[in-house]
Amino acid sequence: MKKTLQDLTIRDDFLFGAVMAEEENCRRLLECVTGFSVERVEVSRERSFVYHPEYKGIRLDVFVKDENNTRYNVEMQVVRKDALEKRARYYRSQMDMDLILRGQEYENLPDTYVIFICDFDPFGDKRYRYTFENCCLENLEQKLGEGCHFIFLSTHGENQEEVPEELVRFLRFVRADLTESQQDFQDDFVRQLQRTIQKIKASRDMEERFMTLEELLRDKQKQARSEGRTEGRIEGKAESIVEILSAKGSVPERLRDRILAEKEPEVLSRWLQLAVSAGSVSRFEEEM
Repeated sequence: MKKTLQDLTIRDDFLFGAVMAEEENCRRLLECVTGFSVERVEVSRERSFVYHPEYKGIRLDVFVKDENNTRYNVEMQVVRKDALEKRARYYRSQMDMDLILRGQEYENLPDTYVIFICDFDPFGDKRYRYTFENCCLENLEQKLGEGCHFIFLSTHGENQEEVPEELVRFLRFVRADLTESQQDFQDDFVRQLQRTIQKIKASRDMEERFMTLEELLRDKQKQARSEGRTEGRIEGKAESIVEILSAKGSVPERLRDRILAEKEPEVLSRWLQLAVSAGSVSRFEEEM
């Protein structure tokens, strides 16, 4: 069953990105998450929709800078993915590289925050917020001071007495299902987000954008499945050639490597026929 815009909650990447495109929503979220005052923000709309070849999929991030030129990358994480910490490191490095390519000197690089909003507990400590900064292992009070910050939020926290009530209410709103998300959370920020969501869902233009994104995602998934099946068939055919030749004699390592490295289906099909008909491994190698 296809999802529609009306089915989404703020946990969904598309709706989260659309809500945070309104800069007042994003500003208040950053204040809620970081605990310090943010006067104004600028959301980079052109970088909020990214095709990522490494993951063969779409990333919908929120890229922001504030009045102090501090940079933020905020992403919703609904499903636990492998190497979440390494992903955060990669995102931070991408932010730094982008700034350096724009001519920023090393000593002038701004502070950066990578923020993951997780609908699970990323570290199993039942905290609503996990904040990481580099420090000296011999003196934990000595910070490295390079300006890199990583914040992981969890909708499954239980330490509400240790974090601001506003953050707890926001994370409960994130965790809520469609019906629950429409209830009154007794929080002004959440009410503001609910109003924005209502406006987005009433927009014909946003409905069309969501449908276009869904179609793109389906096409990418089909392509990935097709590539996976093709790659599997290629590997299987190459292994079959080596197995057939092994029954006829010793297969030199250089020949084995050449066969297994071949990716052209037509070449492998010809080699497979040759492997069957060749009287020996040496004859196969002469005629391949």
